[in-house]
Amino acid sequence: MTRIVYVNGRYLRYRAAQVHAEDRGFQLADAVYEVIEVRGGQLVDETRHLARLSRSLGELGIREPMSRRALGLVLRQTMLRNRIENGLVYLQVTRGAAPRDFLFPSPPVRPTVVCLARRLDPARLEARAAAGIAVKTMPDFRWARSDIKTVMLLPACLAKEAARAAGADEAWFVDRQGFVTEGASSNAWILDARDRLVTHPRETTILAGVARATVIDVLAEAGVDLIERPFRVAEALAAREAFITSASATVMPVVKIDGTAIGDGRPGRVTQLLRSRFHQVAEISSR
Repeated sequence: MTRIVYVNGRYLRYRAAQVHAEDRGFQLADAVYEVIEVRGGQLVDETRHLARLSRSLGELGIREPMSRRALGLVLRQTMLRNRIENGLVYLQVTRGAAPRDFLFPSPPVRPTVVCLARRLDPARLEARAAAGIAVKTMPDFRWARSDIKTVMLLPACLAKEAARAAGADEAWFVDRQGFVTEGASSNAWILDARDRLVTHPRETTILAGVARATVIDVLAEAGVDLIERPFRVAEALAAREAFITSASATVMPVVKIDGTAIGDGRPGRVTQLLRSRFHQVAEISSR
C-alpha cells in the first residue's frame, strides 16, 4: 500500500494527502496523468512517459508545473520513500484549484501535482502472463480525444466492470465501423495469418502507449513485420495470437476474446518473445 504521497511540494502520509475541494481535476476531470513501471528500483521508459505528459498538458493548455528534471526527482523520491522495488509510480497534474467554472481560470492558477507509488508482485504478473487473459469487446463510447491521457476515465471504469461481469480481464473498444481501437487501459494487438503484427495506428481515437512504442522498437530488433492499421473483431477472433501492452502489464497475452479461444488458447510464441525482450530494449533509468 502507498505510505507517502507527494502533493504540491510536500511528501505526506497517505491519510494526510489532500487536494482542494475545488480542484479542477476533482470536479471537472481537468487533469492528465502518467503511470510508470518500476522494475528493480528503476523507472522504465521515463523519458517517453514525461514527453507524453508534456504533450497532454499542451493539448489541454495546462502549463508545465516544473521542469522534467524536477518531475524526475519527484518520481524517484516518491518511489524511494515508499520503498518500491517493483511496482508503479502514478503522476497526476491538474489545472489547479479555482471557483468552479467551465471556463479556464484567468489568470491561470498553479497546477496541482500529485505523485504516489504502489508495489506489484512480479511473480503474480508472470503467472498471469503464463496463463494469458480474456478480453470482452464492447462499443467505444468515449470522447474523440483518447490521444490525451486525461483522468476522465469513467468509460474505462464501466468497460472494466462489464469485462469482469463477463469473466474477462480487459475490455477492447470497438468503433462504429466495427474496428477495434484499443483496450480500456491498454493497446490491442493481433498476429495475423502471415505472421505480421497488427495494431491500430496512432490517431486521436487511441492513446499512443509508451509500452506500445517500446514493443515497436523490440519488433525492429527481432525482425517481426508490423502493420499499423485498424482490425475488426472477426479478424481478431481468427488471429494466430493476440496481446495487450501497457505500463503495468508490459506485454500480456490474450488467449480468449468474447469467449472464443485465440490460436490454440495459450500464449503464443511471438507474444512470449516480445515479453521476454521488452525490458532489454526499454529505457531503464538510474536511481
